[in-house]
Amino acid sequence: MWLPWLRRGAGTVRDAGGMREEPDRRPGPVRVAAELFHYTSPDEDSARWWDFPFRPGDIVVSTRSKSGTTWVQMICLLLVFQTPDLPGHLAGLSPWLDFLVLSKEEVFGRLAAQTHRRVIKTHTPLDGVPLDERATYIVVGRRPLDVAVSLYHHSDNIDRRRMAELTGQPETPRPSRPPLHEWLLGFVEWDGDARAWLDTLPGAMLHLSDAWARRHRPNVVLVHYDDLISDLDGAMRRLSGVLGIPVDEARWPALVHAATFEAMRDGGHAPEGLGVLKDPAAFFRRGVSGDGRALLSADELARYRARAATMASADLLTWVHRDEEA
Repeated sequence: MWLPWLRRGAGTVRDAGGMREEPDRRPGPVRVAAELFHYTSPDEDSARWWDFPFRPGDIVVSTRSKSGTTWVQMICLLLVFQTPDLPGHLAGLSPWLDFLVLSKEEVFGRLAAQTHRRVIKTHTPLDGVPLDERATYIVVGRRPLDVAVSLYHHSDNIDRRRMAELTGQPETPRPSRPPLHEWLLGFVEWDGDARAWLDTLPGAMLHLSDAWARRHRPNVVLVHYDDLISDLDGAMRRLSGVLGIPVDEARWPALVHAATFEAMRDGGHAPEGLGVLKDPAAFFRRGVSGDGRALLSADELARYRARAATMASADLLTWVHRDEEA
């Protein structure tokens, strides 16, 4: 995870040409066919994308943590396979390419062996991923305060010792964390390097702003988390059209039901099976909007909106907030 409260020191940045390690330097643009930023944390490394062999029809789901990644992966897999009875676990069918718990060779091998249309997960912003015209890139937006509340609870569900074992990183003591309301105020006020700490308010706005600037490209699609809640059928039909997958009306109700938050939770579709999650069922906590706003006073919400306005354009903020106060 890219939370400043969970890891110490800046991430290591590597030069794309010689892969020289240069710790504690702000990531700058590197050239790999086009300019890409290199994002790295103790458990993720976007450099894996640099030589990934794309295929026609690939679907890349790029979101911030706790913004609907797994939900959209599931929707895409249901559209690809046209059945709620998927032929495997979600994490195997839709691998997280830049997650370091599995080696690059294993992840690339799994994807190379897939004969169906591939759905690939990443938490890397699109300025760190090669944009291949044969692929479709789906970026999910969620109200940042709700993302923060979900991150707070999700952090309690991660087995840090197991994560360290899988990534080969030393286990570091976890710093003490304040109660949720105080922590949320810290989320609003945090003002560090967005590229080094993506699971922050500046990081969330960076990820969305980059995608927003690319939204007119034919292969970049923005999806709002609230649409998955309020009109799942409509959101799925839109994605079906974007991906060029015809809607089979006879199968459609079963596909939509399988993509509901409740069905995903009850069906055991948490995104990994390697012991990183202490309780996989707790991964699907609530799936609602408004939790963050409900915790803040009117003055605190105004402060949040003022901070957000320094990080993103007015039209993006209107879209992500749905013209509400937060």
